[in-house]
Amino acid sequence: MMFAGWLNIYAAVFNEDRSGVFDFSQRYGKQFIWIIAAVIIAIFVVITDNRFYFFFAWLIYGLTIMLLLFVLILGKQINGARSWFELGIFTIQPSEFAKFGTALALAAYLSSRRHDLTRIRIIISACSIILVPAFLTFLQPDMGSMIVYFSLFLVLFREGLSPYVFVSGLLMILLFFLTILLNNLYLTIAIIILAIILVWLSTRKWKLCLAGTGIYIFITLGLYFLDKYVLKLLGSELIIFISLILSGVVYSYYVYVKKVVSVLVIYLFLAGSIIYINSVDYTFHNVLKPHIKERIEIVLGIKSDPHGTGYNVNQSIISVGSGGFLGKGYLKGTQTKFKFVPAQSTDFIFCTVGEEWGFIGSLYVVGMFVALLFRLIFLAERQRSAFSRIYGYGVVSIFFIHFFINIGMATGLVPVIGIPLPFFSYGGSSLWGFTVLLFIFLRLDASRTEYLV
Repeated sequence: MMFAGWLNIYAAVFNEDRSGVFDFSQRYGKQFIWIIAAVIIAIFVVITDNRFYFFFAWLIYGLTIMLLLFVLILGKQINGARSWFELGIFTIQPSEFAKFGTALALAAYLSSRRHDLTRIRIIISACSIILVPAFLTFLQPDMGSMIVYFSLFLVLFREGLSPYVFVSGLLMILLFFLTILLNNLYLTIAIIILAIILVWLSTRKWKLCLAGTGIYIFITLGLYFLDKYVLKLLGSELIIFISLILSGVVYSYYVYVKKVVSVLVIYLFLAGSIIYINSVDYTFHNVLKPHIKERIEIVLGIKSDPHGTGYNVNQSIISVGSGGFLGKGYLKGTQTKFKFVPAQSTDFIFCTVGEEWGFIGSLYVVGMFVALLFRLIFLAERQRSAFSRIYGYGVVSIFFIHFFINIGMATGLVPVIGIPLPFFSYGGSSLWGFTVLLFIFLRLDASRTEYLV
């Protein structure tokens, strides 16, 4: 992967006047140095005693958190984000190293026998380990790296977190996009109707559903006329929500007497969904930075801006598509040669693969990543130590989210949030971070028959 990445970085920044492969003033020359250093780092990681990573997991996590704090104060601002330390002619991005630090800390915490993910206190503590570096990365701001930390929640589900939480997460993602695409009032009404249907399916009592619907409509109409002729300050969405709360108070008597837990769960889902929809709507229109908002709108088809915010994605899609089945040939990509795609050696390196190597080359790259992910899952499952298994799934989660989002960006499937393709994209920090992340796990796997404690 590193070799293939280096070839494509060379193609992405190729200059006929400076075509030497070891020209260290060019990105491919610098990447060659990073690759040599990555090999040395990998050797150092695998010769270190495997128990070092277990006993010093919290120390490594603490050091990476300190780096994330310091970069907010002392870091160099590049492209509007204070995410890098400047060391002479080099820059180091601490968020890339905090990823394996967080995976180690999460593994150390969850591998303790006392830590059962069916208990609220344990769930909150595990989530905090993930959210602290995610929040510090958000402050830089670096939305791409922040999302990578959230991928570690997949580890929690593997280790026993309720699948209902996973389903809730998927519903939150779905509601996020529906809130942006649809009118809030219509979406709220649709969720209320869905809740009524769910109550009927869980109780099979149509009179109960009619009575509940009647109570809700009566309270809603009462509030509507009160606001229209007297208060004149609530608005449709607030009326709907207040009516839901008041209806819940009336309905609570039935839930208490009949002990119908399913009705209570559906009601909480309904109330939570309406609160979430309104918070997403407010955040999207008032909190998100304009360029992030535009990128999401472009991906969802709400807005088209091929010469502005959507330029990168538009040119990227043209580049990938122009490669056809077999590609235009190495160093023969016109989109690549004439620099139509910005950041092509970093976040959009897959464009070079698609244009010059075509569908076959793209399939080969995707196949390598899929094979790597399945191999890592296999290795994680054969671990005897809970620490090693949990860390292995942390590695899988981080690689998967990078692979999925980066290629999704290049093909216009997900918004542009700027994260590298592992071992392919230009950059020393990301290459070293991925190397340490992977080879710590390989070191743990090599000693899987030994006891860590």
